[in-house]
Amino acid sequence: MNVKAILAAKGGEVVTIEPTADLAAATQLLSTNRIGAVLIRGAGGHIAGILSERDIVRALSQHGSSALSLPVGQVMTREVMTCTEDETIGDVMERMTAGKFRHLPVVNKGKLVGLISIGDVVKQRVDEIEHESEALKDYIRTA
Repeated sequence: MNVKAILAAKGGEVVTIEPTADLAAATQLLSTNRIGAVLIRGAGGHIAGILSERDIVRALSQHGSSALSLPVGQVMTREVMTCTEDETIGDVMERMTAGKFRHLPVVNKGKLVGLISIGDVVKQRVDEIEHESEALKDYIRTA
């Protein structure tokens, strides 16, 4: 299975925010959409960064409650890892685990087509394992 299967199941909608928005607006966006990260749009629609719950906690730790007035662009992670639709679930699980991040934008020919989380990846892998298990049970029953 690959990333394309995850996007087929969950859709390709990606929540984004401008880098000039303040952290308070970003936290409201995360809460409203029940998500753990938001992408930051740059000039020309490219990915300028990603803001995760960890980035917010780090900003609050460093600046206290005044962090909520900081622009997202000052708090976001600038070096954003991406993947393609053709990458396998095993490959992205390995990259996410090694890099210790939980969200991965999906690009196709340089264009953003989705965002997957470690939860999406694990759910897809569990579904795969359950399907394989059922196939083996069926094979044994008919053998």
